[in-house]
Amino acid sequence: MAGNPEWLAKVTEPALEPALPIIDPHHHLWVHPGSRYELEELLADTGQGHNIRATVFVECMAMYRADGPEHLKPVGETEYVNGIAAKSASGGFGEMRACAGIVSYADLRLGSAVDEVLEAHIAAAPARFRGIRHASAFDASPEVYPTHTNPPEGLLGHKDFREGFKRLSKYNLSFDAWLYHRQIPELTALARTNPDTVIIFDHFGGPIGIGRYEGKRSEIFAQWKKDVAELASCPNVVAKLGGINMEVNGYGWHKRDLPPTSDELVAATRDWYLHSIDIFGPKRCMFESNFPVDKLSCSYGIVWNAYKKIASGFTAEEKKDLFHDTAARVYRIGAA
Repeated sequence: MAGNPEWLAKVTEPALEPALPIIDPHHHLWVHPGSRYELEELLADTGQGHNIRATVFVECMAMYRADGPEHLKPVGETEYVNGIAAKSASGGFGEMRACAGIVSYADLRLGSAVDEVLEAHIAAAPARFRGIRHASAFDASPEVYPTHTNPPEGLLGHKDFREGFKRLSKYNLSFDAWLYHRQIPELTALARTNPDTVIIFDHFGGPIGIGRYEGKRSEIFAQWKKDVAELASCPNVVAKLGGINMEVNGYGWHKRDLPPTSDELVAATRDWYLHSIDIFGPKRCMFESNFPVDKLSCSYGIVWNAYKKIASGFTAEEKKDLFHDTAARVYRIGAA
């Protein structure tokens, strides 16, 4: 079965450039029926030979509070992750610092009332809380599954959402944007009207490759390049490079008898990475794992080998930005 350890173990590779310091700026933690990904599972992945120094947790509706006001229930996720981060920071599990940055959810449609939620998140993890992700990924195609927060169409332009978004800069919080490729102009409009808030463009803007988009990758890529050029003109936007091996992206890795090698990942997806780096510049780009979501398709060691092959033509200083320094700066992660 795709994504399970037995399937992933069918293809292994030694880590390339094993000394290169890495901050993984995007992973999740959860305990679902039949699916567990907590510190132990994360450590098994980050221990595959690459020099992972620290990680950033990004919200996934894990461990919300069971009771209390509805708008404050997501604070339970920050409390949960901060506990895991403290466990990692004890040093008892190695040098890697898991969840050195935490990005959680708040319903920005609360407008100015979202201040209470933001302050509760900060209080729950004062040394680690860095930002909010309120996913907006929406597509009317029935084959495209709605994202976990089930957003309405055009969320980023809604008046109440915009009012809540404006509160982020007051607390020096960033915004992680998860959307689909047709929505990139909506994010550009948001970025232009909120220049004081750092926006992280997740997963290339979710280029869809299933349903009505299947077989149209070249057409989608051509329009995506135009839309991303406009987005990159906003200096407050940085890009996370990864998260393109999900089922919705349409590469179908999970349907194969064998998982992909790093060479296969590079051959299939290189252009998305290289164009992003070209248009944003290395100082505004960071490679990400998006685990365990992308684990459906490939192993952790393989995906970081693919990134190192994609970055092989860049200078040592540019690699520092792509693998470590951009993430450290954006998420305010200290020595790692």
